[in-house]
Amino acid sequence: QVQLVESGGGLVQAGGSLRLSCAASGSFLSINEMGWYRQAPGKQRELVASITSGGGTNYADSMKGRFTISRDNAKNTVFLQMNSLKPEDTAVYYCNAVSIRTYSGSYLTSAWGQGTQVTVSS
Repeated sequence: QVQLVESGGGLVQAGGSLRLSCAASGSFLSINEMGWYRQAPGKQRELVASITSGGGTNYADSMKGRFTISRDNAKNTVFLQMNSLKPEDTAVYYCNAVSIRTYSGSYLTSAWGQGTQVTVSS
């Protein structure tokens, strides 16, 4: 019903920046909340940041001041601006959507993208 496709990952050196994008497509009316999660090797998947359709944001403490989440509701797209990247930020970053309203009036609980690799060297 809904597909999420991430892009923008890659290899950067410490202190550099990347901008991730996630585009939602499929048969749905709206998405209440979208966010970014990440998972490093040997670690559990963790929240990076999330944003509601009204613009409210939530960040993990370690991301505050460095990462910025934003969204374009009309285009069903969410972005993650990543600045001052550190080697510990290396992980697969996943896009997430929750409370997805369908045209039938029902809600889908969640959807996940395939992930995009972010590698920070030095």
